[in-house]
Amino acid sequence: MASGHRQSPVNIDTKITTRSSTLKKPLSWKYIPENTRSLVNPGYCWRVDVNGEGSELTGGPLTDDKYMLEQFHCHWGCSDGKGSEHTVDGLSYSGELHLVHWNTTKYPTFAEAAAHPDGLAVLGVFLKVGKHHDELDKISKYLPFISHKGDRVTLPEPCDPNKLLPNNPAYWTYFGSLTTPPFSESVIWLVFKEPVEVSLKQLELMRNLRCYDVNEPCPCDDGNGKVINNYRPPLPLGNRELREIGGH
Repeated sequence: MASGHRQSPVNIDTKITTRSSTLKKPLSWKYIPENTRSLVNPGYCWRVDVNGEGSELTGGPLTDDKYMLEQFHCHWGCSDGKGSEHTVDGLSYSGELHLVHWNTTKYPTFAEAAAHPDGLAVLGVFLKVGKHHDELDKISKYLPFISHKGDRVTLPEPCDPNKLLPNNPAYWTYFGSLTTPPFSESVIWLVFKEPVEVSLKQLELMRNLRCYDVNEPCPCDDGNGKVINNYRPPLPLGNRELREIGGH
């Protein structure tokens, strides 16, 4: 899959985006904060596993299908100014949050949806260093409790995915893939144009996660076994259309 023609991420070249006025319905979403409770370190990021019941992502390029939230996770770099997977006119952000949804209208399970071209929809949110993010703090302050691969904790208070999204709903959209193995070409990407601010301390907590099991020796690599630079570099857009929805 990794050598296919709709791989992600891509560099969003704003000179070649097309303004889209053909969408029937605006993008809309709803989430149940109480269903975001499990924080895990899979060895390459932090991830919040969600009970998707009651969540819904619809409209925009998703046509009439309904997508349910499965999980959300983050990518980041070892220093500010790199870490996002998508770039905008060649510019990287310090991190990128991904909210992963699957098509419940057409497919019975997440795994089956992930094998089809319209199976998944991912909201991408750029993170930049700035003020402290109160909602993200409900996750970041518990990252020391999942420092090693395989560690998992139950979040004491629910985190509201609605509050992790930017105020401006304008976004770019294109057909792409997962950015981690198996790189399945099943993702409709929706990348918000406006970044959200997180504090340097919150990013440092992410950079302190470790990629190895607590019972394993620390791999003597450049990062001393820490999860840093867990982003995939941009890949060719090829002949895919990159659409801009909303904004100026």
